[in-house]
Amino acid sequence: MIAINNIHKVFNTGKANQVNAVNGITLQIKSEEFLVIVGSNGSGKTTLLNLVAGSVMPDSGTIIIDDNDLTKMADYKRSQWIARVFQNPMSGTASDLSILDNFRLAAIRTKPKGLSIGINDKFKQQVKDKIVALGMGLESKIEQPMGTLSGGQRQALTLLMSVMDSCKVLLLDEPTAALDPRSAEMVMRTADKLINDFKLTAILITHNLKDAYNYGTRIIQMREGLITNDLDKTQKATLKQNDLFDWFA
Repeated sequence: MIAINNIHKVFNTGKANQVNAVNGITLQIKSEEFLVIVGSNGSGKTTLLNLVAGSVMPDSGTIIIDDNDLTKMADYKRSQWIARVFQNPMSGTASDLSILDNFRLAAIRTKPKGLSIGINDKFKQQVKDKIVALGMGLESKIEQPMGTLSGGQRQALTLLMSVMDSCKVLLLDEPTAALDPRSAEMVMRTADKLINDFKLTAILITHNLKDAYNYGTRIIQMREGLITNDLDKTQKATLKQNDLFDWFA
């Protein structure tokens, strides 16, 4: 599904503050695999996610998704394969637009935009049916501006919007880092359900070792731009939470 081959990324090349963020990583991610990436600050995990997303371009190496070479493709052109949820709940949505308008934009994310694209009763009901599954009562507030919602509400809706249009890969960039514990738990449960229901291939970046332990079918640890641990589904199932803490000891 995703083939990352000998990827390198250096920032500030030749300067005193040069950073070798990703150092020749090769990584194969299978279809419908839910990969969790952990690592301390500066380990390269976010840069690796940005390379897959296309918001950062590699210095060398290749990134292939479903036999399509995306290595030098801009992030907006990758939207036919990739959806992303950011750490900041305010990112990825339009604050001044209603919940309904945001869902409509998400539904036509990869389609040509034209005057014929609008909102009808059928679409409104479709949005309500999706939102009601969250159990947050927002299905009756679809005309409310997105910017008036709490961070947890907004992040949960962003997850739902990520699957309004066709996508095969979901990138989760520390989606609960800015949330309170209760909202964070709700967002992670929602993400896990969507990944399973829509049979997505997913990558989660997190500092939360509890989430790393509870979610995902595979886990890797990064340090200094390299992969230092890589546990598949069988190995992760036998992992103890204390083992994860030992990785950072």
